[in-house]
Amino acid sequence: FSSKELIVRRGQAFVVTFSGIEQPEQNLTFIAETGPKPSKQAKTQATFGISSTVSKENWSAVLQSTSSNSASIAISSPANAVIGRYKLSVQSTSSGSSSPATLGTFVLLFNPWSSGDDVFMSNKAECEEYVLEEFGIIFSGNTHHINSFGWNFGQFQGDILNICLSMLDRSLNYRQDPATDVSHRNDPKYLGRVLSAMVNGNDDQGVVLGNWSGNYEGGKSPSSWTGSGEILQNWKKSGFKPVRYGQCWVFAAVLTTVLRCLGIPTRTITNFSSAHDADGNLRVDEFYDASGNHLERGADSVWNFHVWNESWFSRSDLGPSYSGWQILDATPQEESGGIYQCGPASRNAIKEGDVELDYDCPFVFAEVNADRMYWNYDPATGKKTLIFSKTTTIGQFISTKAVGRDDRVDVTSDYKYEEGSRKERDIFKKARKKLGLEDKFDPTAPTPKEIEQKPDISGKFKVAGPLEVGKDLNLILVLANLQSDVKSVHVNMTAWSTVYTRRPVREIWKDSISVTLSPGEGRCQTSLEHWQAQDIYHLSRKPVPVSDHPYDKEIFSYI
Repeated sequence: FSSKELIVRRGQAFVVTFSGIEQPEQNLTFIAETGPKPSKQAKTQATFGISSTVSKENWSAVLQSTSSNSASIAISSPANAVIGRYKLSVQSTSSGSSSPATLGTFVLLFNPWSSGDDVFMSNKAECEEYVLEEFGIIFSGNTHHINSFGWNFGQFQGDILNICLSMLDRSLNYRQDPATDVSHRNDPKYLGRVLSAMVNGNDDQGVVLGNWSGNYEGGKSPSSWTGSGEILQNWKKSGFKPVRYGQCWVFAAVLTTVLRCLGIPTRTITNFSSAHDADGNLRVDEFYDASGNHLERGADSVWNFHVWNESWFSRSDLGPSYSGWQILDATPQEESGGIYQCGPASRNAIKEGDVELDYDCPFVFAEVNADRMYWNYDPATGKKTLIFSKTTTIGQFISTKAVGRDDRVDVTSDYKYEEGSRKERDIFKKARKKLGLEDKFDPTAPTPKEIEQKPDISGKFKVAGPLEVGKDLNLILVLANLQSDVKSVHVNMTAWSTVYTRRPVREIWKDSISVTLSPGEGRCQTSLEHWQAQDIYHLSRKPVPVSDHPYDKEIFSYI
């Protein structure tokens, strides 16, 4: 940090030099206090004299050196001290004065280099990357095209630390009970949860206001930001009004900046084909009518990609096996505890299906390992019938930046066992059971045996020719008859433009055809070749302006 104010890490000594004093070890008492109502009981106030050794459990002062007119004293905080801005005072018992003299203020931060700290990270290279590195790489796109872009986290820029401390003092927790809130600031899991709420502006006049509409009037497009510094500075300059606008990678990048600034090792994580399970059943339900039109029924969705955070700290509340990387998510998706916050969810708990543990494990588990259920819904009768399900498509290519390099590292295996394996399926069933969902099957759905049966017809679109923005898109529909008798098939086709959260924007193309397929897949393919040659359908769009960022481009979704 470049600051006139002293900034130190907890569990690590700093030296104060006095002049014009005699025998300091006998007549000096120090007072370190933080928060609006400092209290020894709340561990927001410490009173300590000069001792011969450093205390690991309490604040201490040790005489370093003396001369004829000066003394240097090393002051140490415990590794679990409350972080934040402190006032340091000293009282001299020999002067006869009863009131302490203020020496000044200092800021105390988490210390990942100290083995006694909850955020201790033994790997020095990882400390450099996840605490001190100011520049990073964030991944985006989709499972077929993974893109990356740079971000300036800028956690050591001027005034950023003060803004981060202001975030804590503007949280709902602080407003409701300032003294209690400050007393909990020794705990990284507490601060991580509070800050996951404060980075979004939904409940508390937090930092960034989300906008996925495509209309960014009155603010900036989320894709135009390149760093956190401007966003945090704008938040302060506006009188702490939410900055307009952000999407998931902006929320995650700003939270990375704040947590690194405070000393908590943090990185961004991108999950491709990321589920948003709104009803907590660990499934993503999609509904279609008899014509194949997507129905806006239910709030579940699958995003092309979603970006959140991992922070490194121990979980004394859960046990050592759940320590390490913890998932935090500042993007406002679902409320947790009545406000938009998410985490910290232990990554180990997610992998093992221990979804009953704090915090928000079911939601995070579904993001990386939900099953996709496709339903036919009849609006007239209200009946829904399961068409088919997919168990291996959610949570793909989970990515983060490599330590010391700009490469992509795939961490999917840290979130779940191999997709489709017996172990992964057992974990999924375990998670459902822990949530009391193992026996909750829809009465109108087919039995598991029926679900596993092969369909009569299989079909998929193939793209013919190059994909160019603003140019016609040529699609070939490949159908195959999987049965031994002739099949007459009527096909309804629609295409919609969507945003990266796969929220549909508008229907852009619709067509239908009928075709008769001979028995058997091989013979069917032969007849299809003749049909395909005559019936290549063109999907045309007028050229649209796009930026250099992949998430500004409209993505075609075929149903």
